Amino acid sequence: MSKEDNAVDRSLIRELADILNDTDLTEIEVEQGDLRIRVSRQKEYVAAGGYAATFPAQYAPAAPAPMAAPSAAPVAASGPEAGSVPSPMVGTVYLSSAPGAKPFVEVGQSVNEGDTLLIIEAMKTMNQIPAPRAGVVKRICVENSQPVEYGEALVVIG
Repeated sequence: MSKEDNAVDRSLIRELADILNDTDLTEIEVEQGDLRIRVSRQKEYVAAGGYAATFPAQYAPAAPAPMAAPSAAPVAASGPEAGSVPSPMVGTVYLSSAPGAKPFVEVGQSVNEGDTLLIIEAMKTMNQIPAPRAGVVKRICVENSQPVEYGEALVVIG
C-alpha cells in the first residue's frame, strides 16, 4: 500500500468531532469503503467528594433519575410505541424544508407510504425520511432542530 492510500482525511475527523459537540453525543462511527473511522470523547463527572473523574462513555455513571410522583395508574411496559417510525440514523431533525416553511406533516394528517415525514441532517447531507406505511399521523415525537439518535421514535403513524 502506498503512503497516500493510508492517509486519513483529517477534515473528516474534524467534521465528526464537530458533530459530537453539536449533538452532545459521546461517540460516532462512519465507514466509507474499507475505511472505518470512530471518534469518541470522554465526559467529565464531579464526584460527591468534589474531585473530577473522567470515564469512558460506556463506564460513565448514569445520571440520577428524577423522582416520579406517586400514581395509582398502572405503568405501561417501556418500549417502542406501536406505529412509531424510528430514526434510521444519528443527526438533526428538521420538520420542514426550510425555516418558516410549512411542516412536511402535522398531527391528524393522512400520509401515504413514501411521503416525506421530515428531514434528518447527517454529515451536512439532508436525508428525507419517508413514511414506511400509509396512515394518520398520531404524534410527532421530535422538535425542529433537535438532535436524534439511531432508533429514536420520530413520528407515530396509526
